[in-house]
Amino acid sequence: MPRNTRTTRTENPDNVQRLQKVLAAAGIGSRRACEDLIFRGRVTVDGRPAQLGDKVDPAAAVIHVDGERLVVDNRLVYLAMNKPRGVVSTMADEKGRTALADFLDRVDQRVYHVGRLDADSEGLLLLTNDGDLAHKLMHPSYAVQKTYLCEVAGPLPRNLGKRLLGGIELEDGPVKLDAFKVVDTLGRTTQVEVTLHEGRKHIVRRLFDEVGHPVSRLVRTSIGPIRLGDLRTGRTRRLTNAEVAALFKVVGD
Repeated sequence: MPRNTRTTRTENPDNVQRLQKVLAAAGIGSRRACEDLIFRGRVTVDGRPAQLGDKVDPAAAVIHVDGERLVVDNRLVYLAMNKPRGVVSTMADEKGRTALADFLDRVDQRVYHVGRLDADSEGLLLLTNDGDLAHKLMHPSYAVQKTYLCEVAGPLPRNLGKRLLGGIELEDGPVKLDAFKVVDTLGRTTQVEVTLHEGRKHIVRRLFDEVGHPVSRLVRTSIGPIRLGDLRTGRTRRLTNAEVAALFKVVGD
């Protein structure tokens, strides 16, 4: 009896391949191991349990393995960058200032930044050519958390953390932190770590200005599950498959 084969909705019929081949090419394991994953019901394609013999177009299929999204379209690029201070968060700047594209010599695909950091701020930026994921990561309804390490004018009153967690009224509406921690105190400067899911322009600086402790240095250390880690200033790295899957998970894909 012939196998019950199924082909997903495709953008390019000429690009259709057997599912186990696509999984193996994505680094999941050998074709035999990928067949076993399919047989055990650990793979879904476009929300349905996969079957041996299924064929997919890597550019169109939505594939999950053990519930985690697997990107199999090799045209998609996901990067983390440690943006230096003084660099504007645009791919090219009409005023001739140093921009993000100046650090992407080795990236062949055209990518775009997910959100921004102002020129005086530094740290983690995500860059990708996956427009759908980028939109979701930036959209307020997904409430993706971001963590910053800030140097602020001190000393800080003991109740400041409680005030910031409770909410501060700004001219364009209230804002409150999701987490606040004092990391260190150096003379008249205090280093704090803050987490929030707000995306309004200059929101961290404006928040601390409002409470009378302006920020002198701002470093973003994480976006959702992605951490800056020890990535050197001005360098980029490709996200791992696990990191990409974690980004999809945080936006519900």
